[in-house]
Amino acid sequence: MSAEALERLVDRFSSEVVRTHAEHGDETVVLRGERLVEICSFLRTDLVCAFEMLSDLTAVDYLNVKSPRFEVVYHLYSLSRNHRLRLKVELEDGEPAVPSVMSVWKSANWMEREAWDLYGIRFEGHPDLRRILTYDEFQGHPLRKDYDMEHRQPRIPPREGQRHL
Repeated sequence: MSAEALERLVDRFSSEVVRTHAEHGDETVVLRGERLVEICSFLRTDLVCAFEMLSDLTAVDYLNVKSPRFEVVYHLYSLSRNHRLRLKVELEDGEPAVPSVMSVWKSANWMEREAWDLYGIRFEGHPDLRRILTYDEFQGHPLRKDYDMEHRQPRIPPREGQRHL
C-alpha cells in the first residue's frame, strides 16, 4: 500500500521530488520544501494515500558529513489504510527554514517547536514558534553538531514563589 501512495505522490508532484527509495518496505521521498503544505494536504486527503496522522517530525544535522547540512523528517501514518511514508526536506546551513504543516496536522505544533528549539530550524507560518524544552533565555540549539557543550548558559532567577535549591 505504501508503494502505491509513493507512486501517486511522485506522479502528482514529480517536479518537487528530489529522490525516492523503498528499501525493506520503508518508502521514503526527499522533497523540495516550497510546496510542502500542498503536498502534505494531498497526502492527507487523497483516498489512496489517506495519511491522517503525522506520527513524528524530527530533524537531523549532518555537519561535516554531507550537504545540505539539515534534514527535516516527517513520518506519516494512515490509520484507515495501515501504511506509512517518510518525507524528508533537505535544508542548507545558515537560516534553515521550511513551511509549517500545522494547517494539515495539528500535531505538528509541538513537534515543530521542538525542532526549532533543539536544531534552530524555523517553521514559517507557525503561529507560536517558541522554545518548548529549553528556557527562553537559552542561547543556541543544543542538538546542532556545532553546539559548544562547554558554553555557559545565562542563569535565570527563580520565579516568584519558587524555592531555590
